[in-house]
Amino acid sequence: MKPKLSLYIGVGLVGLIVATALLALFWTPYPPTKIDILHRLARPSAAHWLGTDPFGRDVLSMIMVGTHTSLLVSLLAVSIGAGIGIPLGALASSCGGWVDALVMRMADLAFAFPALLTAVMITALAGPGATNAMLAIGLFNIPVFARVTRGAALSVQERDFVVAARATGRGAFGVMARHVLPNISGILLVQITIQFALGILAEAGLSYVGLGTQPPQPSWGRMLNDAQTFIFRAPMLAVFPGLAITVAVLGLNLLGDGLRDRLDPRLMARR
Repeated sequence: MKPKLSLYIGVGLVGLIVATALLALFWTPYPPTKIDILHRLARPSAAHWLGTDPFGRDVLSMIMVGTHTSLLVSLLAVSIGAGIGIPLGALASSCGGWVDALVMRMADLAFAFPALLTAVMITALAGPGATNAMLAIGLFNIPVFARVTRGAALSVQERDFVVAARATGRGAFGVMARHVLPNISGILLVQITIQFALGILAEAGLSYVGLGTQPPQPSWGRMLNDAQTFIFRAPMLAVFPGLAITVAVLGLNLLGDGLRDRLDPRLMARR
């Protein structure tokens, strides 16, 4: 796929997801938690465009509200990871020595506890919920951003303009803030889109196993969990939330690929 086409499709899909989430804040076809047993498991129709679930709730309304839930949890989780991981990676690359070794060994330790295992531990202490899922995903993102920032910063710190800045007497943190971080912002932006997509998948997975968003709050993962009992009677109950997850993740991945092709000077030079 051509770089520009990838970027445009990614922007379009992400824009559609964001627009749906914003619309769900103000309007949905039906209240997403309204139970209507008389119309349970209804097929898609003019009254219910995507049908209803086993409790008679409108599937379209639940998917719209689930969009808001997934984006919010992923956004806050990425904010936690980037807000802590980027400064740690910058600190490690600037100081080097034992500081670098300590930060990287802490990152290795954090990698031993994936989001699902972290969510299980947090749930055991504080109970399941969207906040705990967000915290678990965010903690897993910290070492990811720390490693990416450190690696990108080390590759920039050997360039002539950084060496010249050091020669003028500017301190390590001043060089990092003024010269290094601005030159690796493109890499970090691409990594943010990737982790955002992974955050949506992680939130759906945690909700699927009952550790994420709790009922009656709609969630794509919980919708998939509820649909598995009726997979042969009403298979579209699993198709629609699965399609929503696919569109969101695909859009973010295409957006990340497009931004990488646009911001990476080495790739631009090849075209």
